[in-house]
Amino acid sequence: MTQDTVAQRNRDLVVHGLAEFARGNIGVLRELLHEDFVEHSPGNPSGRDAFIEFIASAPVAGARLDIKRVITDDDYAVVHYHMVEPGGGRGSAVIDIWRLVDGRITEHWDVVQPVPEPASIPHGMF
Repeated sequence: MTQDTVAQRNRDLVVHGLAEFARGNIGVLRELLHEDFVEHSPGNPSGRDAFIEFIASAPVAGARLDIKRVITDDDYAVVHYHMVEPGGGRGSAVIDIWRLVDGRITEHWDVVQPVPEPASIPHGMF
């Protein structure tokens, strides 16, 4: 398999997974996450089952996720998106980084930043 093919497969997996998750299909995570999934975000549990239980009740589970950009290679997928929780105002800018091995997400990092008043970001967040 060429690098471009692996990168495209990784892109397709995370974009599909994020879209399904945003539709309320939490079960898609069982297909995507490796059993020994490692979470690097403070306060979030590692392990597929523990993470799914945690994320199912987290605010992101009911949020609107508007993907702005996706960058992938043979090992990683990076997604930059606008997350707006129900009644969440301007929302947050989120960058998720996923490491994939053989079509399964094995690790996750993220950065989340509240979207400030438009006047304080003249070039926009996205």
